[in-house]
Amino acid sequence: MHDHKGYIHVSSQNKQTHFSLYFPISEKADKIAKLPKIYTIDDYSGNNEKILVVDDIESQQKITANVLKRLGYDIKVVSSGEDAIVYAKDNKIDLAVLDMIMEPGLSGLETYEQLLLIDPEIKAIITSGYAKTNDVKKVQALGAGAYIKKPYLLQEIGLAIKKELSHRKVKDE
Repeated sequence: MHDHKGYIHVSSQNKQTHFSLYFPISEKADKIAKLPKIYTIDDYSGNNEKILVVDDIESQQKITANVLKRLGYDIKVVSSGEDAIVYAKDNKIDLAVLDMIMEPGLSGLETYEQLLLIDPEIKAIITSGYAKTNDVKKVQALGAGAYIKKPYLLQEIGLAIKKELSHRKVKDE
C-alpha cells in the first residue's frame, strides 16, 4: 500500500472490524473515464411518445413495434410511405422510424421529404437491412437522426430514439 502511496484505515466497533483501503487516482483514470457508458433500460425508455413505424415487411413491423412498446412508446405501424403520409396528415407524430427501401412505392427518402412538408420539425430514425447509402446521407442532411442497420438491438434503437426526442424537446423549449 505504501509503495503505491495509499493507506489502510482500520476501525473496530461492537466486535466488528472494518478495513478501508485508499489508493491514489491512477494515471489510467482518464482512460477509465472514456469507457462506454453502461446504460439501464430507463436510459432509453420512452414516455408514451407517438412513434410511427414505416416498414414494408410485416415481420420487421412486428419486431420494431414490440421492441418500442416494451420501451414505453405509443406505436402506430404502416406498411408504406404513402400510408405514412396519410396518417401524418391527421395525427401528431413525435418520431418516425423509416425503412429506407420499401417496394413498391415511396422510399424512405421520399417519405421523409413528404413528412417534412406536413411537419417541418418531425424527427426520424432511419433503418435498413442494407449498407448505408447516399439516400441515407440525404435523409440525414434533411434532419433525420441515426441510421440503424437491421437487425438492431433494443438498446441501440432505444438510445437513437431517445436522443432524437431529446433534441426536439430542447429545441421546443
